[in-house]
Parts: sequence; structure tokens; C-alpha cells
Amino acid sequence: MSNPQGLARRLGTFDAVVIGLGSMIGAGVFAAFTPAASAAGSGLLIGLVIASAVAFCNATSSAQLAAAYPTSGGSYIYGRERLGPWAGYLAGWGFVIGKTASAAAMAMTFAAYAAPPGWERPVAIAAVVVLAAVNYHGVTRTAGLTRILVLAVLAALAVGVAACWGGSAPSPANIPGDGLLSHGWYGILQSAGLLFFAFAGYARIATMGEEVRDPRRAIPRAIGIALGIAVVIYAIIAVTLLAALGPDGVAATPTPLAAAVGAGTLAWAVPAVRAGAAVASLGALLALIAGLGRTTLAMARHHDLPHWLAAVHPRYRVPHRAEVTLAVVICVIVAFADLRGAIGFSSFGVLIYYLVANIAAFTQPAEGRRYPKALQVFGALACVVLVSTLPPLSAALGVLMFAAGIVLRVVRLKR
Repeated sequence: MSNPQGLARRLGTFDAVVIGLGSMIGAGVFAAFTPAASAAGSGLLIGLVIASAVAFCNATSSAQLAAAYPTSGGSYIYGRERLGPWAGYLAGWGFVIGKTASAAAMAMTFAAYAAPPGWERPVAIAAVVVLAAVNYHGVTRTAGLTRILVLAVLAALAVGVAACWGGSAPSPANIPGDGLLSHGWYGILQSAGLLFFAFAGYARIATMGEEVRDPRRAIPRAIGIALGIAVVIYAIIAVTLLAALGPDGVAATPTPLAAAVGAGTLAWAVPAVRAGAAVASLGALLALIAGLGRTTLAMARHHDLPHWLAAVHPRYRVPHRAEVTLAVVICVIVAFADLRGAIGFSSFGVLIYYLVANIAAFTQPAEGRRYPKALQVFGALACVVLVSTLPPLSAALGVLMFAAGIVLRVVRLKR
């Protein structure tokens, strides 16, 4: 079953943009504002600006590196090529472990919206199995389903925003709350770190670099377009939520957009918003499984994970063993744990991932550069700052995750 050839280049720029959007406007747009408001109140708006700026710097680094190394693996490959095997390993380990937890969280989030009481775990497992099967049958199937899911999510968000503003006419006076700086800069930076979780999806474009046609041109363009669209959408949602509920109201509900719609006179739109959240969770889960499979493939090729996982299906040209293995792991996690609160933990791993990307891009020679080094310096420093301001439990779990990864690699190298 193993095929030594690479993956097939079947995705165009539009497909890459859609996959990036499917990752960035997933369940995070419906859930990330609650912990951000708890940390910063209305200062989450400043946090959103900071998260957007950090995401832009990281995106330029990823785009510059993807143009030079158009293969599967994203920052795992960039770190290996520019900084050495250990840097690449830490980036890949943080991505695989953090995003596996995120995938389980997305599956449980979908089930929370779509399953009847008591059936959440079976429905979440069924969702993982179905989406893994879609990924197994080729990247074009993945891109096709992602288009449908993205359109459905955008429609749900449009209905939700229109219902908020057309219902009880939210008051702009609610937006400032007690003041943008009432929770201090620490709270604002913490909200930025939490909101960054929602922007991290553009990494999926880079991790699939081996399947994009004309990657040196298409990947940088797709990353920029997808990030720009996501920033606009998040800004609109943030202002709408604060105007409808105020900072305290956003912090008090796990489903802020549905609560904002329900508080108005067009509450009939709440089911549409909840359905959109369920579909968004599926879109994020689909993109996560695809990105995880490609990073696992790259790590297995270099023996940082079992080499058996490096197989490519001879017909579908996908990392089938990696995707099946990951699907099984995600299903086991879903069966025994509820990781819907894994935003901070995942943010820790992703910020380390992008720290490696920024440093790797900084080392590129002049002929391979597309953006000034200042962006990479700011991006790297911002990743360090945001990691240091994540909730203590998230940071502690993140440190343990990387410590376990280091121990495993040291043991493997000694053998």
C-alpha cells in the first residue's frame, strides 16, 4: 500500500483560500470571544487588533517560507531546513499534539450543537469518522466539502449579524463597557493570545504545500487573501456582540452570537446561528484532520514519528495511514475526555509553531525574501509575549506537552 511518490498537486489558489477560511472561521468565531471578553472586557477589540497584527506577521513568514519549501509539513519542514532538526521537531510536535486536542474539541463542539442529550460522544465520533473518510478519498474531496461548509457558515454569520442589528438595534454605547483598558494590558494581551487561536488556520494552507499547483505563487497569495477576509469577519462579529450584549454579557455565555440574536426581536434566527456553529465545527475539524495528516506525514518521513505513517495511498495520493491513525486517536480522546476548553492549550502549541516559523524566515537569504525582517522580529517577539500571558493552566499543560516531546525524541535518538 505504501507509495514512495509525493502527494498530488490538485489544489488551485481558490481551493487553498477556501481551506484557510474553513479553518479560520470555524467554531472559533462562535466561541473564542467568550474567554477573550472574560480576560479583557471590551479591551478584546484591542486584543483583536494585536492578534490580527501577529497573525499578519506570522502569515508573511509562512508565505515566504512556503514559497521556498513547497512541501508538506509547514513549520516542521521550515524549522528543520533553516534551524535544524530540533527546531523543526518542536514546531511539528506542538502542532500535532495541540491540534489533535483541537480536533477533539471541535468534534465535541459539533455534537454539543447537533446531538440530542446523552448522544454527544457517539455523534462526535461519527463526525470524525465521516470527515476522515472524506479526507482519505483525496484532497479534492476535502476541498469540495470545505467549499460547502464555508458557504453555510458565512450564511449563518450573515443571518446572525443581520438579526442582531435588525432586531432590537444594539446600542453602540454598550461597546466600551467600563473602558477599553479597564482590565489592564495583561488582560488585553491574554485576549489576543486566545483570539489568535481563531486565526491560526492559515497554517493549513502551508502544511498542504505539496498539493497546491504553482505553490510559489499560489500559497503566499492564498494565505494573504484568507487572512484578510477572516480579519474583516472577526471585526464585524466582535463589534456586533459587544453592541448587543456588552462585555459582561459576552463573557457570561458560551454561545455569544446565539445569545445576541436571542436578546433581540428576531429570535427566530437563533436556530440558524446554532446550525452555523455546528457546521463551522465540522469545517474546522475537516481542515484540522487534513493539516494534521500532512504534518504527521512530514515528521514520519524524517523518522520523528514512526516511519510507517509516511505511506501515501497509491490511488488517492493522501497520507492514508497518518489520517486513519489520527482519526482513531481523536475518537479515543472524544470517548473519554471533553476538551472543549482546549483553546488556551492549543494556542500555546500554535504560538511555539509560529515562533519557529518567524525565526526560520528571519534566516532566509536576501534572494529568498519577500518581506522585511522587521515583520519576523515583531512576529517572534509577539509569539513569546502572547505565550507568557496565556492562562496559567494552559501554559503549564503546554510546557508538559513539550517536555514529553523532548523526552521521547531524546530516547529515540539514543536508540
